[in-house]
Amino acid sequence: MRAVVITKPGDLDVLEVADRPAREPGEREVRIAVRAASVNPTDIGLRQRGGGGEPPWVPGMDAAGVVESVGPDVDRLQVGQEVMAAVSPRRPEGGAQQELLVVPAASVVPIPDGATLSEAATLPMNGLTALRGLEMLGLAEGKTLAVTGGAGLLGSYVIPLAKEQGLRVIADAKPEDEQLVKGFGADVVVPRGERFTDAVREAAPSGADAVYDTALMRREAFGAVRDGGQIVVVRGWDGNEVEDRGIRVHPVMVATVLERTEWLERLRELASAGKLKLRVAREYPPEQAAEAQRVMDAGGLRGRAVIVF
Repeated sequence: MRAVVITKPGDLDVLEVADRPAREPGEREVRIAVRAASVNPTDIGLRQRGGGGEPPWVPGMDAAGVVESVGPDVDRLQVGQEVMAAVSPRRPEGGAQQELLVVPAASVVPIPDGATLSEAATLPMNGLTALRGLEMLGLAEGKTLAVTGGAGLLGSYVIPLAKEQGLRVIADAKPEDEQLVKGFGADVVVPRGERFTDAVREAAPSGADAVYDTALMRREAFGAVRDGGQIVVVRGWDGNEVEDRGIRVHPVMVATVLERTEWLERLRELASAGKLKLRVAREYPPEQAAEAQRVMDAGGLRGRAVIVF
């Protein structure tokens, strides 16, 4: 089978397409003929810093395709079914950007009603990340959540999922994205950048109960949080707490929830009902994986680049 591979840590030129062996699914596993695999910032990090074990490494955390075969003790999924899956690219056999993908059945659910396979491939990892961060916060109904990066893909899932939990949502956006972010369900839209903290404080004078920081503002977003509040951060944290103000920092790690089948089913149901917007920015063949990563790394995409087999 063909796969996108990272031959060593480095620049875009370390991305290639290579033939890889495919194995049969084992107990409680399925093998998916992948048709679409999204490109995420985690893939760029894997390419720049490398993964566990020896290269080559196969990037990708989201796949959508057709169930090609199932292992023993799998009765929830059938051969020929269109499905989406979440997967860790740091396991020995690699991530989603390969033509035949073996994954735990617990990480696989049918695609949303009315979605294309490319659209479905944008949902699992970011949807699970959004749900995990909200679970870590544990905010009660009526509390206020501020979201940075409201127009980005992760932000676009956090906002409606937070609204489903009865939260008041303040989200940031550029002027040209204000209506887009309102369409995701934000109660208040504030400017991105330097005015974010002041604008959140205008909407919530004591500060938001929590911030879900998808835009990597990190400490620059602390001013938007009330004393004793919380912040969810993505892509790691330096371990230092916020002095004096009692703000709790939650680094969200999606790898811990890749087999939360009930969450994947919930994401599927919400997307089927139109409550989560599945956005494909561009499609690329595997031979153009480097260009897909370049475009993603440049920022500003509204949706995800998707590798299509």
